This record gives sequence, structure tokens and C-alpha cells, in this order.
Amino acid sequence: MSFEFFIGGRYLRSKQKQSFISLITFLSTAGVTVGVMALIVVIAVMSGFESDLKSRILGGQSHVGLMRHGGPFTEYQRILERVENIEGVEAATPFIYTQVMLRSSSRVSGAVLRGIDPESAGRVIKTLKNISFQYNAKEYDSGDSTTTAPGIVLGKELAKNLGVHKGDMIYLISTRGMISPIGHVPTMKRFKVTGFFESGMYEFDGSFAYIHIEDAQKLLHMADSVTGIEIRVKEKDIYNANIISDKIGKDLGFPYWAWDWIQKNHNLFTALKLEKKVMFIILALIVLVAAFNIASTLIMMVMGKTRDIAILKAMGATDKSIRKIFVFKGMVIGSIGTVLGVCLGSIICKVLKHYKIHELTGDIYYFTTTLPVKLEILDVFLIISATLVICFIATLYPARQASKLDPVEAIRYG
Repeated sequence: MSFEFFIGGRYLRSKQKQSFISLITFLSTAGVTVGVMALIVVIAVMSGFESDLKSRILGGQSHVGLMRHGGPFTEYQRILERVENIEGVEAATPFIYTQVMLRSSSRVSGAVLRGIDPESAGRVIKTLKNISFQYNAKEYDSGDSTTTAPGIVLGKELAKNLGVHKGDMIYLISTRGMISPIGHVPTMKRFKVTGFFESGMYEFDGSFAYIHIEDAQKLLHMADSVTGIEIRVKEKDIYNANIISDKIGKDLGFPYWAWDWIQKNHNLFTALKLEKKVMFIILALIVLVAAFNIASTLIMMVMGKTRDIAILKAMGATDKSIRKIFVFKGMVIGSIGTVLGVCLGSIICKVLKHYKIHELTGDIYYFTTTLPVKLEILDVFLIISATLVICFIATLYPARQASKLDPVEAIRYG
């Protein structure tokens, strides 16, 4: 061990008459600990929220969508085969999209209606994997099993808003009606609720309703047309969905155009990343305050150790060695605080991951009961690095002042 580190270690163990400096040293370490702990917890919660939101969005919608300028298109079977042969595409399914009103026996609600092909939709969208438009009267007691009506699957929250159960009848009202002697008349058709789906996203669960694509075509008078095609890319290419969507758009050319899930949710994820950066900067100010305490501790120590510094310099210690002594002490304080902060932050993250918060509601926070927490190694590394850099900068001025002391004047007046 070099003498700089030996002396720096001795200075960390102050004598009783320097207990005030010891108190400031303790407060500096505590400040760094609290700052790092707060950074770890907040960044982990925000990373968990972003990751959870991505998984819910990817579970409730396709990775890539294909549509046509000017509205619906026919001969979609040919387009489907062409799209599925493009590299990176795993599956594709046609869909019809429109807005309707749903009326139950007691309530009315607006909804986004999607006509899907149940055979292929489950391979593209996870939440539609086990969807069925067939009503099993033996499985459910409610509803009139003798009434023949096409099936409809509702989002869990939408069904709750309408007050319906499996087997209940609801009326679907579409503005795409027909012209009659009295003018334009909306289309109204009765459907039987055959099931519910839950994606975990309130936006989807509270507004989406699914019917068979053939029923949607009849209801909207679309013949053999569809609104578009939804596409699922291979798992390894999820974050390259924009590249695959560009490839699909170029392959099919005008009037077809493609969008991807990253582009569709760009504003949301950009806001999340910006918020994460801002929170990192704000919470780093706590560490900065602790760094000022470290600087204060070192300055007071330099003033109290003037004679010791003068003797060391008289014995041949260089300015660089003196600087090392005080930088070492400051970095030890910062390192201890950082390690304690990381440990406490990790413990709190584990507690939060399993602690149920009943005040959370899905229509506001997207998730319920528990906070999504994801502690990423890169985030921890950045927090540790930023903290140690701040602590190092805080030691430079006191160390420099100590190295500039004149040994003759210090011994004379120390």
C-alpha cells in the first residue's frame, strides 16, 4: 500500500476532537446513499413501466399494418400470400376496422369494431389466440341458447361498462346504413356475447369489440373487401419492425402503405424516454448536494491538517501525492455511499415488485395493484458512474488547495 492511501485511511478515522468533521463525513456518505437509492428506485420503476407497456401493446396489436390509400381493397388473399413470403414476416391476417355503437338492455357505449378471421388472427395478435365466436350453451347458463345470432367478443372493461355477461344479447349500430324513403337509416344488428378478452391495456379492453370478418363485411356492405392486413414479424425482428414495414411498402408499392408498432406509438415512447432522462437529472441533484458536503469535509480537513501537510512536504512528498491523499478520502466516502445506495435501492425494488398498491387503476396507469419494476444493469452502471464522477470532481478543489500549501508558512503559522 502506498503512503498516500495509508495516510488517507488514517484521516478517515478522525480523533475525538475532530468529531464535527466526522459528522459531516457521515452526512456526506448518507447523502450519496440516499441520492443513489432514489435514482435506482425511480429509474427501475420507469424502466419497468416502459417494458410492461411495450409487452401489453405488442400483445394487443400487430407489429406491422398494411393499408391502401383510398380505403378498403379487394383481392386481399393475393396480397396476404405475397406479404407472408417477405423475409422476417411470421404471419398475416386480414381485418376490418370501423367505429360503432353498442347497446345492451340497460346501457349504451361507443366501441371500435374489428372484423377478424379467427383462424389466422391468433397467430398475429396474442390476445386473440383463443378467441371464438361460437356460443357454448352447455358451458354458460346465462343467455338464450335457442336464439341464433352471430357472436361478438368484447373487451373486459367494455363488457363491464355495458353490464353484459356471456350469452347476453346486444345490438350493434353502425352509421354505414342504407338509403330508405325516409333518408339514411343506420344499420342495427343483434349479436350474442360469446366471450371476453383482456390485453391489460385499458385503451384496448375498454373500447375494442371483435366479430367474424364475414359478419363485418355483411354489416358494412363491403362485399369481399377488407380495411387492411395485420402482420406479425419474427420474435428476433420485433425492434426492426420499421425496416420490415418499409420493405413491405416498397415491395407492394403505391397505393399500399405500411406502418409499424414503433411508428404508431412513437410519441408515447419518446415521452417516456424524455421523462426518464429528466428524472435522472433531477434526482442526480441529490448526489450533487452530497458532493458539496464531501467538498466541505475535505476543505475543513485541509484547514485542520495544515501542519501535517507541511511536514509531509518537508519530508519530500510531492504536490501530486498530497492531492492523492484527499482525492482518496473523498472517493472512499463516495464509494461507500454508492455501494450502500445500490444495495438499499435493489432491496426496495424487490419489495415494490411484490407489494400490492390497491389505489392503482388501469384507466389511468395502464397497470393495476403492483408497480412494474425492472432493474437494468446498464441503468445501474450509469448511476454508479455518474455518482463517482460527481464525487471525484468534488474532491479536486480541496486537494488542489492542500497541494498548494507552502510548508514553511504552514509550520510557522500552523
